[in-house]
Amino acid sequence: MNYQPKPIDTSRVTINAAHLELTELLAKNTHEIWAQQRIDDGWKFGIQRDDNHKEHPGLVPYEELSESEKQYDRNTALGVIKLLLALGYRLEGENQGLSDEKEDQKLALMLRNIKESSELNVGYLLEISRETIKIRTCSPDIYIVLGEAILQTGEPLIAYDIIQEGLKHWRDNVKLKQLLALSLARSGATLSANSLLVEMVTLRESDIETISLLARTHKDLYLQATNPKEKQTQLELAAQRYLQAYQLKKSNYPGINAATMFLLKGEENTAREIAEKVKQSCLKQSERDYWQLATLGEASLILREWSAAENYYQQAVKIGKGRIGDISSTSKNAKLLLEYLEGNKEHLKTWFQLPRAVVFTGQMIDQSERENPRFPAELEAQVYESICDRLATLDAKIGYASAACGADILFLEAILELKGEIHIVLPYEQEEFIKNSVDIIPNSNWKQRFNTLFAKANEVIVCSHHNLENNPVLYEYANRVIHGLGKMRAELLDTELLNLAVWDGKASNTIGGTASTIQMWQDWGYKPEIINLQSLKQVSGVDTNLFNISENSQLEIHPQYPYHDQSEHSKKLMALLFADVVKYSKLTEEQIPKYIKHFLGSVGEIEAQSKHLPCFKNTWGDAFYYVFADVNAAGNFALDLCDLIQHTNWSEKGLPENLNLRISLHAGPVNEYMNPITKNKSYIGTHVSYAARIEPITPPGKVYSSQAFAALTCSMGIKNFTCDYVGQIPFAKGYGTFPTYHVRRCK
Repeated sequence: MNYQPKPIDTSRVTINAAHLELTELLAKNTHEIWAQQRIDDGWKFGIQRDDNHKEHPGLVPYEELSESEKQYDRNTALGVIKLLLALGYRLEGENQGLSDEKEDQKLALMLRNIKESSELNVGYLLEISRETIKIRTCSPDIYIVLGEAILQTGEPLIAYDIIQEGLKHWRDNVKLKQLLALSLARSGATLSANSLLVEMVTLRESDIETISLLARTHKDLYLQATNPKEKQTQLELAAQRYLQAYQLKKSNYPGINAATMFLLKGEENTAREIAEKVKQSCLKQSERDYWQLATLGEASLILREWSAAENYYQQAVKIGKGRIGDISSTSKNAKLLLEYLEGNKEHLKTWFQLPRAVVFTGQMIDQSERENPRFPAELEAQVYESICDRLATLDAKIGYASAACGADILFLEAILELKGEIHIVLPYEQEEFIKNSVDIIPNSNWKQRFNTLFAKANEVIVCSHHNLENNPVLYEYANRVIHGLGKMRAELLDTELLNLAVWDGKASNTIGGTASTIQMWQDWGYKPEIINLQSLKQVSGVDTNLFNISENSQLEIHPQYPYHDQSEHSKKLMALLFADVVKYSKLTEEQIPKYIKHFLGSVGEIEAQSKHLPCFKNTWGDAFYYVFADVNAAGNFALDLCDLIQHTNWSEKGLPENLNLRISLHAGPVNEYMNPITKNKSYIGTHVSYAARIEPITPPGKVYSSQAFAALTCSMGIKNFTCDYVGQIPFAKGYGTFPTYHVRRCK
């Protein structure tokens, strides 16, 4: 039997606040019915599920379920409501035809529940945002509450997109602007956040929160600066802005941060004085929330009260469960203080216990006709258990992987079992990927499991459009993007990145596979955790006569060629640069020779002097197109080019003074070919088109990049430039809306 689920399409159904309220009621009732049936069958509560003893951890009141468990029931309930509406039925009752006032009341209740939730789940919040924002945009509260909640979970990029959507309707809302700045700051786009907040202060939108956020950006710039003078300037600005906010109203947040900044300036007496006042203010309050406890922990550190700091921090983490973003922010401040006070930074691991991010690679489950068994179906349960155990031991709950049948899907399911979050990266479009890598085992449920994971993922990223040649370069590209995205997330949260693989131990000369990915990780200096299929076969009693490999967890036998050797394939992984001259159309006929001599001549000179030579270059009129071997060369050349244009006085050369460039960057698999017309080597493909569509939406004088370029930059550990998130930007010519980054030099 090869069952293919075909649910009725309900995507066009619009729901209202009454439907959402009914969803929660039905979800609770669904749980009650299930629990009653279990109890009637002799089941009882147990910490872990035990079918033999009939014990189940879900036999608790609905209110005590985790958000992820509640979401299962909510999805079922909402699916029923949508189906009824799609089939033409009406839901009638006392809530039918709610007035605007009652709609607002229902909405306010739901948003309050989100605010008061002790365990936040990004998947649930995204579902709420999709459904709720369809209903009403008459209030910014929807965007504010959801933005705050998603920021707490440590997803500043997702929060940014929701808040930005709110600002389209409420562009003057100060709270939304503040949240946008916070999401930028937490995503690493410090300069953008700083510029926005400076503008708000200039417009007299300078309440305590705005000034405190501005101070926070100066603190981040202090931490990022490498020039001693710039570092001291930013530290002074941070201290003065925090002090300004604290003096406006003796609020604990700017107060404790002012104390920290003055301590870093070396003014310990001032720091201790402010910290003591903040501490006493917190102690006078009867109720303790996360931020009060975190503030008490920070004050205790400044006062060198180590045991008190540990106590307060651990209390904060306990009640802030799931607030990864907030806990990460607190941990970074504690780390800063411990470094200055020469305290033991090992305390951070026990105080905060931030979950680790993990990138994964693994082998697909064997098809029945496979001659040399690698991952037989009999091992599925053991592999899943091994993944769960390894993840639990490592406390890794932020997972990045593809989603092929076998190890990938088992890994993603294990992350969800541990109440973590999953990020799926596909090498090419979903339908084709399912056909090639998921639904390939007769009478199996891999496709259904894939669809379930797809619906629960925090994000799904598709690296390329098609896989017409079944080219392994596409898989290598996806593996690099997976690693880069995982590393970016780990750096945002200041947590550790782990590499995990399920592998049979055999070296392979196929790029894009498990063995080559492990080698790539090792070449980058990582020591991957490996679940050895050979060992599991021996333990389980599966025939191992066909296997004669090393038990070691490190790859000892490398392929005969490096993982990056793509010489056998016409499709190559390259970095792409497009640039367009702003104001070119305004040039007069008399200025064209000057443009050729001075503008094009300057570009030619910088190229000749550059250490980052392109593999291919072309120009036509106002456009430039370069192809580079890697993102490091492309990024540095783009910034050199940008600096040249920005720092040249074009009016002295008889050209418009505002002559400028828009530069875009992308990286991906492209086809290398010999152009039959020009007789020169060239590059073509959908990724070239993708790169070209970024350039028109790039501001003059800036360099913008794709998410893939940013991921590969992070993966390579490039330190002299960085990529700051600027949001989901609609590309030119209706190409679509995609995450976009601003490429800039590190100070």
